[in-house]
Amino acid sequence: MGQAIRDVDLLAFERGSHQAQAAVVDGVRRSLETGFVYTSSDLSPDLLDTAYGLLAEFFALSPASKQGCVAPGSGGQTGYTGLLVETAASSSQADWKEMLNWGLPLPANHPLRRRYPLLYPEQVLPEHLVPGISAVLETFHNAIADLQRRFLRIIALGLGCADTFFDEMTSDAPTLTRAIRYPPMTEAPDGGHIWAEAHGDINLITALPRASGPGLQVQVEGKWLDALPPEGRVILNTGIMLERLSNGLIPVGWHRVVAQAGSQQERLSVVQFCHARPWTSLAPLASCCTPDNPQRYCGISAAAALEDVLYQIKLLG
Repeated sequence: MGQAIRDVDLLAFERGSHQAQAAVVDGVRRSLETGFVYTSSDLSPDLLDTAYGLLAEFFALSPASKQGCVAPGSGGQTGYTGLLVETAASSSQADWKEMLNWGLPLPANHPLRRRYPLLYPEQVLPEHLVPGISAVLETFHNAIADLQRRFLRIIALGLGCADTFFDEMTSDAPTLTRAIRYPPMTEAPDGGHIWAEAHGDINLITALPRASGPGLQVQVEGKWLDALPPEGRVILNTGIMLERLSNGLIPVGWHRVVAQAGSQQERLSVVQFCHARPWTSLAPLASCCTPDNPQRYCGISAAAALEDVLYQIKLLG
């Protein structure tokens, strides 16, 4: 197989020589031809343990208790989303998963919040059900968001931009963190129903720091492969926004989540979707448009692109 998901070292990029930095940029560029890359990180294992423990405590609550954390009209941008709700745009069958979503609110008078209220809702978290969870999830969100912003500096250099290119674009963006519980397949209404159908994410990049079990599969050269990163690595995949900005040089990372045959285990993972500011124009970068690769996409706004996908996956109304 010509393409492979590579294991790169974010910390070597930040602390190493110019030669080491160039090697990381090249490795990321090559790996993202698959839409995926694995990376080292300096995330706190204790923070991950605490966050995943509290989230497991939440998902173990009764359906009625969790349903009380639904945020009507939020489009899945905060609060609880129950089983068989989100549906991949490529599928007619809803995913067998439940989710808790959160981000960081902006001040009520912030221009982004006033203009895009759907993308900046009041946060709904189960603090009354799991005391202490709000502070931990906020710390978790900030840690992953920082990791993603740092990794985008590598991607920016690979696209021929300054390393700070994405800094302003992601500042105050509606970046979303999502905890996902995939229940045992033995409880599914359809024995042939996989956890999450094939899909690509809408955002710039997505980070998955840990999952409690296997199941993530990625599509590389038309084949589905198990995502098996080295111990302690973060999985990163690319989204539609980055594909548009890169004029297709960085494709969307297609993936799905599938239970192992005969497994009676559940799976808990937490992902974070790193977004661009809603008013960002996703027109292809000049550095990515050449006679051999002419401009493929128009300059749709990040907000329009996001709302279109939320509609397709049945999270709007």
